[in-house]
Amino acid sequence: MSGRHALVTGGGGYLGRHVVQQLLDRGDRVTILARGRYPEIEALGAGGVQADLCDPASLDGLLEGVDVVFHTAAKVPTWAPRAEFIRTNVDGTRHLLDACRAQGVGRFVYTSSPSAVHRGGDEEGVTEADCPYPEHHAAPYPESKALAEAMVLAENGPALATTALRPHIIYGPAEPHMLPRIMERQRAGKLKRIGDGTNRIAITYIDNAAISQLQAADRLAPGSANAGKAYFITDDAPVEIWPWIDAFLQGVGLSPVRGFVALSTAQKAAGFAEWLWSTFGLKGEPPMTKFAATQLATSHWYDLSAARSDFGYTPLVSGEEGFRRTVEWFAAQRG
Repeated sequence: MSGRHALVTGGGGYLGRHVVQQLLDRGDRVTILARGRYPEIEALGAGGVQADLCDPASLDGLLEGVDVVFHTAAKVPTWAPRAEFIRTNVDGTRHLLDACRAQGVGRFVYTSSPSAVHRGGDEEGVTEADCPYPEHHAAPYPESKALAEAMVLAENGPALATTALRPHIIYGPAEPHMLPRIMERQRAGKLKRIGDGTNRIAITYIDNAAISQLQAADRLAPGSANAGKAYFITDDAPVEIWPWIDAFLQGVGLSPVRGFVALSTAQKAAGFAEWLWSTFGLKGEPPMTKFAATQLATSHWYDLSAARSDFGYTPLVSGEEGFRRTVEWFAAQRG
């Protein structure tokens, strides 16, 4: 696909920036679409256009001449009313798909999430075929990702080839959400292990999450093996997440996690916190949600065979090397 014109929604976000950089590095023309300006991304060589995916009129003419859209923009799983997740993640995706069809875009790569098909218990070595959409989701975020993913895949056809990728827990240097929050809570003495600490979770180094997007797009075409399908994306092997967190904390100069709570206890506390925030409209987000508690206490890792065979998914960086780079970056920020 080198030399083609790619548009990246959410190009100023963590995953989006890395997709943009990898596209530019190989010589593609890149435009980022966002509500605001990102001069630091444009300085790398990308163009920038301003639009709001929730306003379909703002997309008029912006996709002319675009060969492939990488839709990484989304409302992430913070605490918010369901309507906000639906408006951004579902309605916004619908408007973008409509614009792609109207303006002749041929390929569409959607960033989904394994949470779209998570059923609440352990999922070990499962394939995409093992994981239909559940009848009920634990939170608005995974529900919105499932609805949007299903919509994207249903749009696959001769004029617009679509695929969806489900990267799981993206980490790496400068990761802005999960790792800073873990450090903050540990410094405050509020981080507790949930469950027995032996659960294994698949995680995805940022360079691997980004290259999967390019690899999927390069193989995507009407009738291709990956057209109309969704794929799990992770590093090669899962990790025992709580020892991984402990090693990260020690690597950046903090103590490992000492206390623990049972999952049932954490879910009860999270349910009460959610009730408080919903009932009284408290600012910010609850210290724990039922969805997050379950994610931290259960095993969820995936068979990557489909991604490997259908579009040649090959991670750029091993899990060990990704962990080393991540620790070094965060340790340097602490001085």
